Amino acid sequence: MKSSINTNRRDFIRTGSLSAAVLLLSSKLSALAVPGKKLGVALVGLGGYSSGQLAPALQHTNNCYLAGIVTGTPAKATEWAHKYNIAPKNIYNYQNFDAIAGNKDIDIVYVVLPVSMHKEYTIRAARAGKHVICEKPMALNAADCREMIAACKKANRLLSIGYRLHFEPHTQEVMRLGQKHVFGKVTKIDTGNGFVYNGDPNAWRLKKALSGGGGLMDMGIYAIQGSRYTLGQEPVAVKATQQKTRPDFFKEVDETIFWELKFPGGAKVTGKSSYNDNWGYLNVEAEKGKFALEPAYGYGGLDGTINGKPMKIPNIIQQAAQMDDFAICVKLNKQSRVPGEEGLKDMKVVDAIYRSLDSGKWESVG
Repeated sequence: MKSSINTNRRDFIRTGSLSAAVLLLSSKLSALAVPGKKLGVALVGLGGYSSGQLAPALQHTNNCYLAGIVTGTPAKATEWAHKYNIAPKNIYNYQNFDAIAGNKDIDIVYVVLPVSMHKEYTIRAARAGKHVICEKPMALNAADCREMIAACKKANRLLSIGYRLHFEPHTQEVMRLGQKHVFGKVTKIDTGNGFVYNGDPNAWRLKKALSGGGGLMDMGIYAIQGSRYTLGQEPVAVKATQQKTRPDFFKEVDETIFWELKFPGGAKVTGKSSYNDNWGYLNVEAEKGKFALEPAYGYGGLDGTINGKPMKIPNIIQQAAQMDDFAICVKLNKQSRVPGEEGLKDMKVVDAIYRSLDSGKWESVG
């Protein structure tokens, strides 16, 4: 059913969330502290995700802290410096960003910018000697992802993508159930993610040059991930269709897309994304049982069932666990569980979906 509620992305994705108190109590499930100093994180881009999720989460991390910011808005710089006690020398704009290379307070740069800027600032951060977390989707296309990976490897810096759900316990349980064949081989997956976009019609998310696409890039990538991490496999082909009921609003980007993915194991896998429907679920059927998440992709909390019974798994502060884990990887010089290659795999699927929309045929992934 289509929602008539005017909801934005931040409100919708929190649907089904637990209270803040419960989340704070469960944050103890995030990464444990590793000996040594906390690593400094600089957030590049101070939009809604940085202000509403990442900065607050960094107040609950064990291995890293909010050390710096990069913004093109002087008023935001002043506000954040006061709120988070950020030293003036750790505040940058987009013109002097490269000077961050000489700042020993900052170890990790988290790129939280419009998608079209991900490649540039990931590469610049790596060249400046900083390890990088890049928010999803990783880039406009798979080719850009490859350039980012290569640049970080050349600079000998670690690159991770902002896939917070890989550190979330409900999601980890789904991975275990699906990949370990706890109920036998997975035979069917159906998943969808979306919300009703009624925001600024001039926002960057609705500009193809800045976002790369609409609901698929922003929300559908979670559903693609859901299928991939449930099976622990990579899809080989995809066929997609789309509908657009508000063409005047979604002039440049996709509104709602439906797809079917072919995996080596033969499971029937369907997915959908939207900027015009409220979805957020992952339903899985196996030979001897079934399991599901709904909400499946939200910031505030997930909920799940196994054969119709509640999972009874506590929620955590997902971004705190994600950033703590990457800080540990940097300290120990080991690869993140969500490296740049993980982002590349998703973008290969996204690229194939867009090709399928153009051709009307099955398109290979890769």
